Amino acid sequence: MPLNVKQLVEYVEKNDWPFTQGHRLCPGCNAPMVAKWATLTAKALGYEPVVGAATGCLEVSSTIYPYTAWNVPYIHNAFENVAATISGAQTAYESLKHRGKIKSEKPLKFIAFGGDGGTYDIGLQSLSGAIERGHDFVYVLYDNEGYMNTGNQRSGSTPTGAQTTTEPVGKVKPGKVQFKKSLLDIIAGHEGVYAASASTSEPLDFMKKMEKALEFKGPAFIAVLAPCVRFWRIPESTGPAVTKLAVETKYWPLWEYDRGVYKVTKKPRNFKPIREYIEKIGKFKQLLKTDHADEVIDQMQEYVDAKWERLLALEEISQDKPLRK
Repeated sequence: MPLNVKQLVEYVEKNDWPFTQGHRLCPGCNAPMVAKWATLTAKALGYEPVVGAATGCLEVSSTIYPYTAWNVPYIHNAFENVAATISGAQTAYESLKHRGKIKSEKPLKFIAFGGDGGTYDIGLQSLSGAIERGHDFVYVLYDNEGYMNTGNQRSGSTPTGAQTTTEPVGKVKPGKVQFKKSLLDIIAGHEGVYAASASTSEPLDFMKKMEKALEFKGPAFIAVLAPCVRFWRIPESTGPAVTKLAVETKYWPLWEYDRGVYKVTKKPRNFKPIREYIEKIGKFKQLLKTDHADEVIDQMQEYVDAKWERLLALEEISQDKPLRK
């Protein structure tokens, strides 16, 4: 039965949140939205979540000893190995259940959370291995585009022209010069996987995709654009508004991949220029003061336009000639 708003409201009215209040994440941080919506979706659908979280903002701020904001079974992991840990837990559970040594009234679902540092970079090998082996788990990335937990160092997720402590903007170099790593394409390249993008501006879109991920038999991955208000230099209340603008400028298109078939889940009627997105975010403020600004913004506009056209082409081709039946 498809998840709906009524189910979510009824669950919240009758039960405790699986990710609760009391964490120490910054005011306005979008990461707790991701954790709440993901685990709430699982609970509302009748699953018991088992959560693993990579070291990062979400982990260190939600499990300050002797307290925890997790109201479900939880495993703390190192920066790089949450996918390995959660896939091992899932395998152990399936083995014990098969041998009749463990029983659960509700089906368990294994969910991993990681930031972009522990997903795009240091944890990519662990994630790729778990997906390739075909483990039945959901990996949820809260993408804040840098190593925010350790002070805003650049990562594979950091966009061109952004100001970071390790790639400062100056007269010679406009911050990071590389484009943001196309991680969802890498995940989709594993073939037998469900992968999707989401944003904090579209909670129902995210929860629908989370439902698909939970019911997918095998590895599933969802990347959620989730601003760090501190290092993006934006007002505390504007995270979802910024991610909405990211969707409207093609910077962060909403789409999904299901074993060879691409689908764009939101097609704005009128797109806005990428400059409008950049000018709203403080981490690009230094770039806008330089002589590099117009050149970098033009490059980014060409890039997001080309990526969008490529995505539409993949959607059309894959639905006409899917890799699966």
